[in-house]
Amino acid sequence: MSERTPLLHYRLSASVNESDPQPGAAGDGVEVAERTQGTSRRRTNEQPQKLSTFFGVVIPTLLSMFSVVLFLRIGFVVGQAGLYQGIAMFLVAYVIISMTVLSVCAISTNGALDAGGAYYMISRALGPEFGGSIGIMFFFANVCGSALFVLGLVEAIVDTFGIQEDGGALGGMRVLPNSYWWALLYGTGILLLCLLVCLVGAHIYAKATFIIFLIVMVVLATILISFFAVKPRVVQLPQHSLNGSSSTANFTGFKLSTLQSNVYADYTVDYTTGKMMTFATVFAVMFNGCTGIMAGSNMSGDLKRPSYSIPRGTITAVIFTFIIYNLLCLLMACSCDRTLLQKNYSFLQDINVWHPFVIIGIYSSTLSAAMSNLIGASRILYAMARDDLFGRVLSPAKRTSRSGNPWVAVLISWFLVQLVLFTGKLNTIAGIVTIFFLLVYAAVDLACLALEWASAPNFRPTFRYFTWHTCILGIVGCAVMMFLINPIYASASIAFMLLLLVVIHYLSPTSSWGYISQALIFHQVRKYLLMLDVRKDHVKFWRPQVLLMVANPRGSTSLVTFINDMKKSGLYVLGHVELGDLDILPSDPLQARYESWLSLVDQLNIKAFVNLTLADSVRHGVQHLLFISGLGGMRPNTLVLGFYDDCSPQDHMQESQMQSSSSVDGFSSTTDPEEPIQPNFPALRGEGGQGKSLSGTEYVGIIADAVKMSKNVALARYFCRFDRTEVLGRRAGVYVDVWPLNLMRPDSSSYVDTCSLFLLQLACVLTMVRAWRKAELRLFLCVEAGRSVRGPEEKLRQLLRELRIKAAIHTVPWDSVVALHWHKQAGGEKDSGEPRDELEENDFVNSFPSNATRLSDDYLQAVNRLVLEQAFPPPAVRFLYLPRPPADTRLYPTYLHQLDLLTRDLGPTLLIHGITPVITTDL
Repeated sequence: MSERTPLLHYRLSASVNESDPQPGAAGDGVEVAERTQGTSRRRTNEQPQKLSTFFGVVIPTLLSMFSVVLFLRIGFVVGQAGLYQGIAMFLVAYVIISMTVLSVCAISTNGALDAGGAYYMISRALGPEFGGSIGIMFFFANVCGSALFVLGLVEAIVDTFGIQEDGGALGGMRVLPNSYWWALLYGTGILLLCLLVCLVGAHIYAKATFIIFLIVMVVLATILISFFAVKPRVVQLPQHSLNGSSSTANFTGFKLSTLQSNVYADYTVDYTTGKMMTFATVFAVMFNGCTGIMAGSNMSGDLKRPSYSIPRGTITAVIFTFIIYNLLCLLMACSCDRTLLQKNYSFLQDINVWHPFVIIGIYSSTLSAAMSNLIGASRILYAMARDDLFGRVLSPAKRTSRSGNPWVAVLISWFLVQLVLFTGKLNTIAGIVTIFFLLVYAAVDLACLALEWASAPNFRPTFRYFTWHTCILGIVGCAVMMFLINPIYASASIAFMLLLLVVIHYLSPTSSWGYISQALIFHQVRKYLLMLDVRKDHVKFWRPQVLLMVANPRGSTSLVTFINDMKKSGLYVLGHVELGDLDILPSDPLQARYESWLSLVDQLNIKAFVNLTLADSVRHGVQHLLFISGLGGMRPNTLVLGFYDDCSPQDHMQESQMQSSSSVDGFSSTTDPEEPIQPNFPALRGEGGQGKSLSGTEYVGIIADAVKMSKNVALARYFCRFDRTEVLGRRAGVYVDVWPLNLMRPDSSSYVDTCSLFLLQLACVLTMVRAWRKAELRLFLCVEAGRSVRGPEEKLRQLLRELRIKAAIHTVPWDSVVALHWHKQAGGEKDSGEPRDELEENDFVNSFPSNATRLSDDYLQAVNRLVLEQAFPPPAVRFLYLPRPPADTRLYPTYLHQLDLLTRDLGPTLLIHGITPVITTDL
């Protein structure tokens, strides 16, 4: 009835071999693939795999689907639901499982299969999340299925040999006491027998599989013959089913009146549970006879040609069982009155040509099915334990005997089956088992649907009789029937499976099986990138998309994490230029370092991409990255550089902090060969700027290049002193200072140009981040005594209201600073330590002052002191206006020197030059 894996036989050592293999014993003489440290070893066989389609797939699938329902519940279905609804139930059930069979066949023919069955297929095809969650659901389905078969066997034994609960005997053979506790004792004894067989080894049951199949087929043949050969008779009903009604019912033979009375539904109280039956509850019991469709695929490791046998054998078994079930429904509806079908579930033995035939069939099939499910549950548990999906939680289940039998997994499975036996009634747990299998089938359909929608080139199964429509139909059918059977159980099962997906996703070790999520993400991202049209960009939806150039991450972790806060869900790219010439190198040196950068992103827990390039100079490398970074409408619009000075960088990448533990909350990855790669970067350069890979002129040239490419530019200084944890944990308050005036243009009073608004927007974006929401914006307005303060301040407040930006405006008198500048200029003193030579007025167009307003060092130092004086309480970071570089490259050193004087000792500071309109007051 449910999935069985009797032929799975694992080995812990390749040196262990079975002796004297027998022809029918699957697993004998076969060494099944054993993974050590997460890698797979190929199976080595002393004899070739010898199971054909019939013996390896058809027989186990038929035995899984023929048992309790075939011998004990077909009459129940017809008696309660009638012929029409009974056949409709089988049609619905087989449509659902047929969709799943198509999905299983597609996955099984998409590559070479090894031992492990359905769990192996799903986990290797879709990754550990799907594989682990489906494996757990399979495990519990097999556990509950084993208990279901045991209870079915107990019910059959009690019906044959049991006496009334009051002690009244019903015949010479009825000697067994009949009560809940006695039934539990009988079930415990049967389960112990199954446990002993499983502890010895699965090969014992495997050798008897064909014999049991012959017995079941013979019994089935006698049942079909009996409907025609046995004359009408009166059948005695079980005493506990009477409830004051007649103690007998009739087997009428083929009569039209009998058929007419059994055509429509007549739901009554089930005498085994005392509950009123409905379409959903009867379907739940009936559906157990349709499960087991994956029994053949579970034997994938012992088949001659798995990809050939699984689809053909499974489809053959499904068609055969469908015909038999519907034929029996028709024969029963034509020959048995309604009372017999509703009050005696074991009436088939009473109308058989030889009564013990049916009893033998029931006992043999249910006992074999119970053992099969117990073996299957233990093998699934053992396989998941070997894959370390749950780490130490399942590590005991990896223990095996010398012969390779996972005895601990068997004991765990046996214990759980014993707990399920306390429910006591077959029909009570039938709904639970049905929901588990429906959920598993829906997951398999979903997995196949994901593979189809991902459009992966390597998903090309040879079985092509499926489409995404069949997958969706299977998912919808399973989901609808789950909630019809029991909405509470269905909701709880789905929630449990989703929880498993999340747990395995975050806590399982990295596998080499492949992740279907990555394929789906790639497929969808490509589609949406094509839809992202740069021609439709609008200022209302602008967001910072940052390219941060990093020379050595060891000294830049604080800046990397800060820019991650400021990106506002935009694109974030870490760029790095490696100096070299590929023509003279034996291979690309960036390939070996890429893993370290990705590991850095993981360790810092930031959402960023990594883009490395090889170039003959840093400037050319940055040009490459500005040209090629991003794709389509997702390209960096802002370049962030560290400041060019002689400060010695500090190593913030402490090994103790960057090391990632291989064990999280008990989930260990000690057997995973692919340990997380630790960041490995060269040592930092020495003091005084020793070891710099670019000159100051080249550095300013990079800024000029970015501006020419219409990229916004930000220069970050003193972020080596930035401690995010300390800053955000300040009790006195967190402040972000914004100076929107171009302090290097004393003759300018504009606070609302493009660059000023860009500056303000970035500061506002930072305070919108959850961690920075408590930060307060402080906007500093530089004023002169001779001018009206009220006008500019009121205009600025009005602008902030229209932009929905909350900021405190502080007016800063700077008459003395400006006077110092004009005084120096009038005295004709030189500034910046640079000679005046033949510089013309256009040397500083849109950047520096004109030739009449050259900046002096004293002025810049005064501005620096002015900014420092406003630092109470000290801000977390400052945003300053960055003028564009001069057009004359001879002025690059002067430009850089003045920026150095302006920002010296200011603490974490961003000098920003914005050329992109980023703010609008429109709705």
